[in-house]
Amino acid sequence: MLAAHLLPKCPAADLFGKKGRIWLASQPLPLDERLGVEQRLRHLDRLGEDLAIIDRGMGEAILEDARVHLLLTITGVNATVAIGLLAAIGDIARFRSPQKLVSYFGLNPSVYQSELQPAKHGHISKRGRAHARAMLVEAAWAAAKAPGPLRAFFLRIRDRRGMQIAAVATARKLAIIVWHVLSSHEDYAWNRPALTATKKRALELQAGWPARRGQKGDAAAYSVKAIRDQERALAEAAERAYARQVARWRVQPKPRATGAAMPTRTQ
Repeated sequence: MLAAHLLPKCPAADLFGKKGRIWLASQPLPLDERLGVEQRLRHLDRLGEDLAIIDRGMGEAILEDARVHLLLTITGVNATVAIGLLAAIGDIARFRSPQKLVSYFGLNPSVYQSELQPAKHGHISKRGRAHARAMLVEAAWAAAKAPGPLRAFFLRIRDRRGMQIAAVATARKLAIIVWHVLSSHEDYAWNRPALTATKKRALELQAGWPARRGQKGDAAAYSVKAIRDQERALAEAAERAYARQVARWRVQPKPRATGAAMPTRTQ
């Protein structure tokens, strides 16, 4: 409706937020379209209330699950992604190896082979749980923006293959990390405790826990700049260490008995 009347873009970041709605109410629209806008806003509010009830129910059901807290230690994984992954995985013991979980999510490369010809690898199979795969890709984009080995991995693939392939490759890496974290019952090695506490607190608020105004909990540490900088510095050091490691990978000739040389990849 706004575009049909050549009205300018809303200056507020969220058209349906408080400032956006004030701006929307001030726009010169015909009466019938004004009523249509108000009707759609009421419908949007009803959907928002329904979603809030669903979010609260999911938060209450999963809050005491130790597996959620393990997944929240992984870079890029928030409460929504953690709940979605657990709903798709169920018991991690069903998957004997991380590759089985990768295949379950459809993140394994397709293999094409004809008779005795060498196998060719193509795009990911996409034969698994589509919604969980989408959540992993979403988490991969988030991990690509945060310091740590996952971002170094993303940047390495991006420089060779492009952004989209790098995001899918990072999602596959996340699936492997998820398997190891859930199977070993241990936090992610590059966990940032203050940030993880903030994720947990967000899950508690989603479940309907009361706000603790004036009280300092575990999540309060993330609001201290010195602690944030310390955790970020450790993650950046891990990212640089990964970058140095892969930079040493090179092609070296491997001597053979016949005197010929075959290129091999070494670390």
